[in-house]
Amino acid sequence: MVAIQIKHLSKRFGDNTVLDRIDLQIEAGEMFFLLGPSGCGKTTLLRHLAGFYWPDEGSVWFGEQEVTRVPPYQRGTAMMFQSYALWPHLTVAENVAFGLEERRLPRPEVSMRVDEALDVVKLGGLGERRIQQLSGGQQQRVALARALVVRPHCLLLDEPLSNLDAQLRLEMRSEIRRVCKEFDLTAVYVTHDQEEALSMADRLAVMAGGRLAQVGTPQAVYRNPVSRLVAGFIGETNLFQGRVLGPIDREDSVMVQTESGPMTARITIPDWRPPIGEAVWLSLRPEAIRLESSSSANSFSGELIESMYLGATAQYRLRLESGQMLCIAESNPAGMSRSAGQTVIASTRPDDLIVLPE
Repeated sequence: MVAIQIKHLSKRFGDNTVLDRIDLQIEAGEMFFLLGPSGCGKTTLLRHLAGFYWPDEGSVWFGEQEVTRVPPYQRGTAMMFQSYALWPHLTVAENVAFGLEERRLPRPEVSMRVDEALDVVKLGGLGERRIQQLSGGQQQRVALARALVVRPHCLLLDEPLSNLDAQLRLEMRSEIRRVCKEFDLTAVYVTHDQEEALSMADRLAVMAGGRLAQVGTPQAVYRNPVSRLVAGFIGETNLFQGRVLGPIDREDSVMVQTESGPMTARITIPDWRPPIGEAVWLSLRPEAIRLESSSSANSFSGELIESMYLGATAQYRLRLESGQMLCIAESNPAGMSRSAGQTVIASTRPDDLIVLPE
């Protein structure tokens, strides 16, 4: 495993700046995720780590070695692609052995390492099968074995699960994380799937417009977003506007006037204290809203527009008296006791209502 440091990295394609002075430290053995909307620069950044692109400015370091312009085959990395990139005319074992044969290793060592890699990904005994004889999940395991067999210091993954169905994605999430931790690999993983990142990452970075919008653990980024973009991209959230009325006793909280009345909300941005009268946004996760029988602090009254029972959860859409639509998620509902047309009261804890800049 190896630590990765990216210093002031910039990349332009013509007049389009795809990466804008990126600074990032990825620890040795860490499973680090890059996520964001299409075109944010996450795949371009991954390709700089692989050596497929060279930056216009800045540098890439693996440990104490600068690798900014080192060719891909000399970096000690392996890459898994969205398309698997397997050879259909070769057997499973031949696909896995390809990188070792390019390195001209002795045939007995190639055979031993291929068998070991297939055992690790639970494909032992399938080496003689053709790729077309495998399921999508098995093909993804072959791609993982091919990456592992060269014993890389760093594993790079570019949306590797996007072609699998929902159940296989769940299985492969835990499998990829298990293998990376078992082999002490530093892994950098690109995805647009927020659940994938939240369930697998040690840390993650949300990217937007070629920059890092926020970096942190999954829990920290989800619970403490620093912008509307991050709050809206990581999971689902309700966003509505307000104006600061003033501070309260807690240093990290303020009172905000909304169209539904005054609300106490929490500040997540270090060293930012919005002045009285400043326009702000409030972010509120659907699962942080409770349906109540009477009004209380931080409560909203409105009409249920839509109810959807999903077994483990029930989802509601509530139209507030102001006209604002509020999405609500209720865990472990006891059937569908609420229906469209009812007037209900919803509330939230001050810690779950987040203040964000205009």
